[in-house]
Amino acid sequence: MKKNFIAVAGNIGVGKSTLTRMLCQRLEWEPFLEGVGDNPYLADFYEDMEKWSFHSQIFFLARRLRHHRQLLERPNSVIQDRTLYEDAEIFARNLYVQGWMSERDYNTYSELYQAMTKILPPPNLVLYLRASVPTLVQRIQKRGRSYERQISEVYLQQLNMLYEEWFAHFSLCPVLAIPADRLDFVANGEHLKLIMEKIQERLQGKEVVTFE
Repeated sequence: MKKNFIAVAGNIGVGKSTLTRMLCQRLEWEPFLEGVGDNPYLADFYEDMEKWSFHSQIFFLARRLRHHRQLLERPNSVIQDRTLYEDAEIFARNLYVQGWMSERDYNTYSELYQAMTKILPPPNLVLYLRASVPTLVQRIQKRGRSYERQISEVYLQQLNMLYEEWFAHFSLCPVLAIPADRLDFVANGEHLKLIMEKIQERLQGKEVVTFE
């Protein structure tokens, strides 16, 4: 049986971990969940983004690079919660654009990221969970992580814009965009089944796969 490596991308609170778990249960694949609590800088980052942005992003990048390499070496099919690419092309870029990361720090970070992605094979497929800011806010509030309470709607919207830019230009591997506003894969089993069908179509090489 062919091994597949799928990575789930999307903004804060969109449901990446939940979808990863549910897909792995149905497909009998191995989940690899994002360990947000492992980052010792994260709470400080949300308190003072300018001071701690570089530290937090370097930690995430180092961890993500190691995990990506490990997942490539796993013998069985896996699904990863959050991709290596988002750390650099969404979060670090946003911090730099907003003035929360200095040009010197951003250039150092980017040089490391670019060097590593040139030698790391990409996943077979990236799932991009798209959701509007109201949906993201609702889900963030529901999961109740204390350090996320200060995340503003403006920040989430900025990230959404960068995600759309990234999605439009990303070409390292196929990407399947999933409309998370209208597909409630937690409460509706048919929605989850539909997502699984579209994943199989994309893995089989179909160029255009939509949820219309």
